[in-house]
Amino acid sequence: MTTDLLIVGAGGFARETAQAVLLDDSTRLLGHLDDDPALHGTTVDGVPVLGGCDLVHERTGARVVVCVGSPRDYSVRARLVRRLGLPEERYASVRHPSAVVSWSSTVGPGSVLLAHTVLTAAVTVGAHVAVMPQVVLTHDDVVADFATIASGVRLGGGVRVGTGAYIGAGALLREYTSVGAGSLVGAGSLVLSDVPPGEVWVGSPARRLRAAAGGEPAATGRADTGRADTGPAVTGRAGTPPAGTAPLAAANHQHR
Repeated sequence: MTTDLLIVGAGGFARETAQAVLLDDSTRLLGHLDDDPALHGTTVDGVPVLGGCDLVHERTGARVVVCVGSPRDYSVRARLVRRLGLPEERYASVRHPSAVVSWSSTVGPGSVLLAHTVLTAAVTVGAHVAVMPQVVLTHDDVVADFATIASGVRLGGGVRVGTGAYIGAGALLREYTSVGAGSLVGAGSLVLSDVPPGEVWVGSPARRLRAAAGGEPAATGRADTGRADTGPAVTGRAGTPPAGTAPLAAANHQHR
């Protein structure tokens, strides 16, 4: 049976997800949805942009994955999921065919695992998580909803990544450390101790740089429950930086 899929977003993350989906013969990619009117009716890497994000409510038979966000605004994915207000069962998880997910690991609805991602043993990935290429998540790691794990990240065993946190490309996290909700770890950082919620840490070893500009707890108003928030709408355009679960075999802006 073929599964129809809509990808919300039309930038880098969304394009990468589309290429993963196109490798799966059991999934029919209907196209991208993006709130930028200039993209409507165009194609991106051969995939049509059908219209705005709210078309998900018209294409009720299609599964959905939201592929937006960047280090400049890594809470946008949570805001857009909340705005759309879809039931959990509408969301699909996407796995590149080269991703390795152990039988004891779980991946929540709306999450994306790109090429050569590895989940070794008893790893928990929540809902609407972006896991970029070449990421290794080891035993007992827990990655909460709406987190972003950029390319080449390595997590030691028992690491906890909070709701909406962003782990920059190539970062290394020591075993049993934690990154609090809404925090950002800079690219190439070496995390040897716990990162509190709502902070930016960089360097080797990583140290606090400043408060995060926009923490995920404030954006979502929810704890690490593993379920999508369907509260009041918060506008956040897919495909532009802000001006202000059934897996499928198979990420608006670069997460690298």
